[in-house]
Amino acid sequence: MTLLTTKQVQEIFRVDRSTIYRMAEDGRLPAVKVGRQWRFPSDRVESLLDQSNGDSIAAAPDTSSAVDLALGTVLPGETAQAVADLAADLFGVMAVVTDMSGQALSTVANPCGYFTAVFEGVYTADRCSAGWRRLGEEIELEPRFLPSHLGFLCARSFIRIGANLAGMVIVGGVAPEQWPPGEDEIATVAIETGTSEELIRQHINEVYWIDVAHQDWIVRNLSRVSDLISHLADGHGRLVHKLETIAALAGAAE
Repeated sequence: MTLLTTKQVQEIFRVDRSTIYRMAEDGRLPAVKVGRQWRFPSDRVESLLDQSNGDSIAAAPDTSSAVDLALGTVLPGETAQAVADLAADLFGVMAVVTDMSGQALSTVANPCGYFTAVFEGVYTADRCSAGWRRLGEEIELEPRFLPSHLGFLCARSFIRIGANLAGMVIVGGVAPEQWPPGEDEIATVAIETGTSEELIRQHINEVYWIDVAHQDWIVRNLSRVSDLISHLADGHGRLVHKLETIAALAGAAE
């Protein structure tokens, strides 16, 4: 998938940079945030251009389809946990649901022994949130397994509300081809998580050992799970938005 820069999209729609930013923020233009920069999927931009048929792309947004809601608002904790449990059971690895900042909306389901041992470390929770946030900043929209800060592999798929990326389903705890890590890597993990090296050594092989074919199967189906959750969250988000609008109108009439 090709991602366009802001300048390239400006040239396509012939509008200024600030308009592109507003369109990305309010959901009129499909976009993802890569670090501090916006990037735009070329196929969806071209589709949007075809649909516009010469109309002004900068027209006022349809608020019924671009609902600006936090994922936690439309995906309560018990629902997020059910999603994590389902993904963990389906794929046979550990799973968690987070928002785009990497904050967990569920506990980690089916954690491997290595993660469970290290998670007791002083700094592990913060390191995990930072690692999950970085997964959300990866340019590739399609899920793929990548090394985590703990050394094992993780993959993520996005949850959307309307055109906006709202959260992630993350699976992991998978041993890479070269495992266990060397002593220098173990020492680094120990320092960064506030865990003893000896504890890490005791549990370092308690990860999920799955072959490449199984990993490929997971990434092919991970998007299907997040797409289903996206549809549910988007539908709930529209309902919440309508109820808030009704409440606002009722309040104004009093």
